[in-house]
Parts: sequence; C-alpha cells; structure tokens
Amino acid sequence: MLRNALIVLSAAVVVALPFVFRPRAADSAWRRGDPVLVVISPHHEGIRYEFGRAFSDWHARRYGRPVKVDWRNIGGTTEIMRHLGGEYVAAFRAWWTAQCRPWPAGAGDLMVAGRQQPEPPTETNNRPDARREWEQVRAIRQAFRTTDDPAAFTSGIDLFFGGGAYDHEKAFAQGMTVAPWPPNEAPPDTVSNADGRVLIPEGMGGETWRTPYFFGTALSTFGICYNLDRLKDLGLPAPRSWEDLADPRYFRQLGVADPTKSGSIAKAFEMIVHEQCWRAVRAAGFSDEQVEEFEVAIARARLPPGRLPEGVPAAYQAAVEQGWLNGLRLVQRIGANARYFTDSASKVPIDVGAGNAAAGLAIDFYGRFEADTCRGPKGEVRMEYVTPAGGSSVSADPISLLRGAEHRELAARFIEFVLGEDGQRLWNYRPGAPGGPAKFALHRLPIRADFYPSDNHEWCGVREGHVHFTLDPLGDPAINPYALARRFTYKPRWTGAHFGAQRDLIRAMCMDAGEELQAAWQAILRHGGPEAQPEAMAILGRMPDRPESLAWASAPDIARRHDPLEVMREWTLFFRENYRKAEVSLVICH
Repeated sequence: MLRNALIVLSAAVVVALPFVFRPRAADSAWRRGDPVLVVISPHHEGIRYEFGRAFSDWHARRYGRPVKVDWRNIGGTTEIMRHLGGEYVAAFRAWWTAQCRPWPAGAGDLMVAGRQQPEPPTETNNRPDARREWEQVRAIRQAFRTTDDPAAFTSGIDLFFGGGAYDHEKAFAQGMTVAPWPPNEAPPDTVSNADGRVLIPEGMGGETWRTPYFFGTALSTFGICYNLDRLKDLGLPAPRSWEDLADPRYFRQLGVADPTKSGSIAKAFEMIVHEQCWRAVRAAGFSDEQVEEFEVAIARARLPPGRLPEGVPAAYQAAVEQGWLNGLRLVQRIGANARYFTDSASKVPIDVGAGNAAAGLAIDFYGRFEADTCRGPKGEVRMEYVTPAGGSSVSADPISLLRGAEHRELAARFIEFVLGEDGQRLWNYRPGAPGGPAKFALHRLPIRADFYPSDNHEWCGVREGHVHFTLDPLGDPAINPYALARRFTYKPRWTGAHFGAQRDLIRAMCMDAGEELQAAWQAILRHGGPEAQPEAMAILGRMPDRPESLAWASAPDIARRHDPLEVMREWTLFFRENYRKAEVSLVICH
C-alpha cells in the first residue's frame, strides 16, 4: 500500500512541477472581467510576449486595468489576408441576408476585391436580371465599406499587427481596415511631438511608412546573411551585392524562403528586381534627376501602364522594362543556386548560422539576431548580415485597425502604445534594461526618429537616453534606417504593381519547376558556365508566352484576365519545358 502511495505521489509531483515552476505569464495580473484585445499577427512568439506584457502594464498604469492580448497566430501575411477575407465575407453576408436582402452569386469575391469595381452590364449582355445583379453587388460593396459597427458585423479581431505595407495597403483597399483616429488627430507623442516635429515620417526613399489608416511601427531592410566558415570552404568572398548570390559556386548552397508564404521575402525579391531597374536606367544614360522628372510626369498623366506622356522618352520606359526582366533572370539564377525553399523566413538565418547553408536572403533583424546568437564560445563571429549598398529600400512593419473591431477604443490605445516611446523601446532595448523587454531580444529597428542621430539638440538628448540600452548601434550608417533610406529611392511604378504577380512567378519559375531549373543550371555549369553557353542561357531566361506573353505592362493584371490557378499551371509547364530545352541544347552542342 505504502509503495503504491509513493508511486502515485511521485507521479503527481512530476505532473505538477511544470505548473509550479512555469514562467510568470505576461498577463498574470489580468482577471476575468478585465479588457481583452484580439490581435492577428505574423510576429514570432518573442514579439507577441513582450508587446502583450508591456501593453498590459502600460494600460494598468494609465487606465487602472490590465489587458489580456489574445494573439491569433495562423501563419504569414498570405494566410492572414485569406483568413480575414473569409471572416468578413461570412459575417457581412449573415448580416445582409438577415435583412432579407439578396446575395448574388460571386458577391463575396467582389465585396473584398480591392479597388476593382463590379463592371456594369454591357449592351451585349442580354440577361434581363444582369442590371439588377450589378446594382445589388454595388450596394453590397458600398454598405461593407461604409459600416464600421460590430453590432452589424465583425471579423472577431481588432487589430492586424505586422507584415508589410503592401498587405496593409491591400487590406485597406479591400475595405477591411479603417482609420483609428480622425485625420491629423493622432494622440500626442505618437507621429509628432508637442512642438509639431515629426516623429514618424509619412515615408522615406519612396516607401510609405504611415497613412491615415496604417502606421509603421518598426523599420526593416533586406539583405544577405552568410556563414564565414562555409564561405572559406567554398573559396568565396563575403557577398556584398544581390548579384553575388548568382555565383555558380553557390550552387545548392543558398537558403531561400517561399515568397508566396512570406511577405517580407517577397519584398526582398522585389528589391532585387527594383535594383536591376535602377541599373538599367542608369546604363541607358538617365540621371537620378531625370528619373524623378519623368516619374512625376508619368504619375500626373495617369495613362495606362507603359504609355508615356509627351516629354518622356521611350528609351526611358524601355530601360525600366529591361531592368525588370534582368531582375527576374537574376532571381532565377539565385533560385537555381537554392539548397531549398522554406515556408519560414526565420529558418534561413538559423540554417546559415548552423552552417547548413552558406548564405541566404534575410530580413535585417532575423540576420542580426542570429549572428549574435550563434557566436562561438569565446564570442568569435561565425555569421554576418549585410544590406547591399543601394540594394534595399527601408520599409515599415505596420499596424492597422480592423473594420467592426469589438474593442475599438482599446485597439486605438494599443496603436498609441506601440508608436509611443514605451512601445518603441521594446524593439531594440536589451532584455532587462529599464523599459526594455523582459525576456526576448527583438533586434528590430524602432521607427521613431528620436532614436537616431539628429541635428535637433533636444532629440540628441533623447537619443542619448536610449544609446546605452540598445542592442544594435543605431547610429551606425550601415544600420541606421534613416541613413539607408537616403541611399535608395524606391519607385513604386517600376515594381510595386507587380508585387503579387512576381510572388507567383517566382514560385512557378524557381519552386514548382525547381527540379528542372537546377538540372539545367547544373548542366550549364558543367559545360563551361553561363559565359560559355549563351544559347542555353537565353533559353533558360525566357519568360512565359502563355496564357499570354508576360511583359512588364501585362504582368500586374494577368490574374484578373485569366483564372489564377490556370496561370500558375501554364507558367509551371512553360518553365519545365523551357528548362529541359536549355539542358538538351547543351547535349546537342557538346
């Protein structure tokens, strides 16, 4: 009996130990009846923990009650956007049809179809009910975009926190987000200080950092992480440009993430293409001043893509389009060198740090965090991260208020907290530093200008208060996002509208046809390399001609003119056939 009792007691102790010694929960002060805020985010556990904990404490100090942040982590921004769209369509349809209003076929897709308006029926459409259905869909879109009341419909989520400006712009265009405050009425010490000095610019270097309906919270660049020991083994110098990753010696040595799963890596690929546009424009003899003049004239003219107003030479547009093709072909060669494509952008720097890949594409904070984490026992550097000079814009990591938020006031307070000094410290302060994270070193770049060098004496004093506690030297021109933004100017017309199409194209070109791509690339390398095989390289670099010829002007809207699934199927088949042709051409010639 005693023996059995001891066994039972021992088992009970083993089961209880994790609960006795578990870490203090971020919202342990919260009790039933206290506020709850629902946030959907692609951010990792460390960010979720630190911002949930710190906001609860901040809210308790200011408003007398802690807050439980209910994080919804369902994957990357692609999954988030799909989830939000589905929730809104279901919720709005239930509200709309409960009022005995009709719901035409396809109304859900058109309701959240961005800025695309449902087309009115043409004279060739003889269906008597066509006009009525069009008017019904138009009424649904309008009602969705003008109703912000959780008593009517809600997604059940209050905030969308994280991702990129592209996805937050898209969410607003689809009607899913709203402004948290009236225009120019943001809380004090968020976007500007009491003297009116701007703390968070509307944008820099051509990138948008905030709008009335989304607000950047941190800044990011994109670049290359690399393992010093692996590069030494391969006889490679440290990479400094995107072109370096196309070096044949990197064959099956690169870690790459899937751009259709990671919005940040999709942005990194856009930077590769965008830089090639700059190179082509400059090679054609156009100065930066001329580029600015031409782009302003094109924006004012509001002509269809590819058409130019008087005074803008055709050679300029031809250079942009050639640069776009050059960028896609550079991405193709980088994809040919890939060891793998992963769903997780954070996996790449981890593998590079461990030596499982020689180099890879990375977001700056993932790269710097892993470089710091994987140091040797005596602090020796094993991995480094570099933002290619002039090869990346500085983009914002935004936050948006969702339409029909059930806890709207609380959500607006969270945005205020994140933009304020208390929230901004979390991004780059050392764990345990006053006002910093409790457990996790986030290695992110705050967006507020008063964290960086300035000619404003008052701000210099503020920055001095931060400099002793930050993980990274924020004043270093190689890290300071304000300095980096001045060295790169993003031209949205060149690649911004192509963002979605490029994601899908890269997947078809480098992943779905990846086996054939690597076989062709390996054959080219065995037969003297790209310079010795111009014909094979020309075949390799062809772009799809079905379901229509892919070009700079046609790419942004191709998924609207054709079934997206059919486009992906045709592209994948095209690349597989083409890569086989490139490989066969070598066998015939040699």
